Amino acid sequence: MSFEEVFENIVKFMNIAPSGNFRLMVGTDSQVHKRHTIFITGIVIQNEGKGAWACIRKIVIPRKMTQLHERISFELSLTEDIVALFTEERKTRLINIVLPFVYQGASFTMEGHIDIGAGKRNKTREFVKEMVARMESMGVEPKIKPNAFVASSYANRYTK
Repeated sequence: MSFEEVFENIVKFMNIAPSGNFRLMVGTDSQVHKRHTIFITGIVIQNEGKGAWACIRKIVIPRKMTQLHERISFELSLTEDIVALFTEERKTRLINIVLPFVYQGASFTMEGHIDIGAGKRNKTREFVKEMVARMESMGVEPKIKPNAFVASSYANRYTK
């Protein structure tokens, strides 16, 4: 489906219960296979405690991407590509759905889920500052493991 169709599905989902607490989350994961590397970007709109709507975008690179930094950086680039499609006009349209209900507790946030962790045993910990700064520079709240579930769980499921 086109991004316009994805966006309209998000709008429809939010309009079902405009007084909800919405989190728009985008994250990418990858898996190296024998002759290629699969990248899955998940786009999820969640109304906390009341369900979610989600879809994926699949990109196949016809080579093994074995360098961890290259792969993590490419994952984030794919996430950034999708985040950039949420222009100020589109974000304003989504915010305007919840705006009349803000005083009743409605909210809207946008998060970039990065499949990296800061733990001592995590091989990706040395990239955390760089990748978090990239997400922040786009005006999106970065989330890393264990809070980056769109990348580490949802997208991961489709990379196999």
